[in-house]
Amino acid sequence: MQADVRAFAPGRVNLIGEHTDHTGGRCLPMAVAMGVHVEGRREGDAVLLSSHEVPGVIDVPLDVVAPEHVEPAWGRYVAGVVAELRPVTGLTGAVRSDLPVGAGMSSSAALEVAVALALGFEGSVEDLARTCQAAEQRASGVPCGILDQLASAAGREGHAFVLDCHTLERTYVPVPDAVEVHVVHSGQARALAGSAYAQRRRQCEEAESVIGPLRLASLDDVATIADDVLRRRARHVVTENQRVLDAADALRAGDAAGLGALLDEGHRSLRDDFEVSTPVVDATVERLRSVPGVHGVRLMGGGFGGCVVAACEPGALDEGWLVRPGAGARRDPAG
Repeated sequence: MQADVRAFAPGRVNLIGEHTDHTGGRCLPMAVAMGVHVEGRREGDAVLLSSHEVPGVIDVPLDVVAPEHVEPAWGRYVAGVVAELRPVTGLTGAVRSDLPVGAGMSSSAALEVAVALALGFEGSVEDLARTCQAAEQRASGVPCGILDQLASAAGREGHAFVLDCHTLERTYVPVPDAVEVHVVHSGQARALAGSAYAQRRRQCEEAESVIGPLRLASLDDVATIADDVLRRRARHVVTENQRVLDAADALRAGDAAGLGALLDEGHRSLRDDFEVSTPVVDATVERLRSVPGVHGVRLMGGGFGGCVVAACEPGALDEGWLVRPGAGARRDPAG
């Protein structure tokens, strides 16, 4: 089959700023040089896609009404995009990913963004990210923030960026050669249950009902929350927002050790205040942190298993995936 459309969207690594996006807080993501490729022909009244990596062919009618029930399961993200975009012409083609399996680099968001571009999305990167965020919420039932989709859509070669999830303003920060970023799997399958994520989000909303938006709150405000659990959830978000700014300053200064210390602090906050770590993840963090030249390690992603991210001196770590900051999503001319 001769393709007439090709699109690519990268995965992402969030250096710091975890569980802040759904309250309009700050994150420090970077797109990576690996991602999801979609190619095919625009034709017909359905989206039919096969995958080079997983079995099954998805067949999503353009008038799909229940994306969350599409099989095989990876097709639900495609169906969510179709439901949001409502294209007038379908797509027949294939999906290929060079993102490592199970690395927590947001392959679902990359798939959504690549499919949206392949289906002809036109608009700003912010609108692209919002569309794909809504698609993921439809597909998964998880009330996710916009971090993953915008990191994929708006990446810049060689840079991370401070993302204000309230305004979607981005401030790009070069990642110096003195900092290597590694993603290492803990060995525990990630189980980001929708109920656990939704519970944390509700707790943040309850804290906001007491002290107002967490993105504007101070630690003095947090101290006024009577409920211990809500106070700790809010404390994580408020301190994590500040860590994002401090980490960006460390990158600008080429201060790898300072960046690592912030990752360590962020992990303790995710473990103790937000309670999304596990003993297996904690043990992985401690083991990697003991390696000479590893400046800091923290849980990456929603939690409850999965991967950790480490900031290292070049060559210090030969485990996991070495990731480089890459460019954002694009639609390429076919041919």
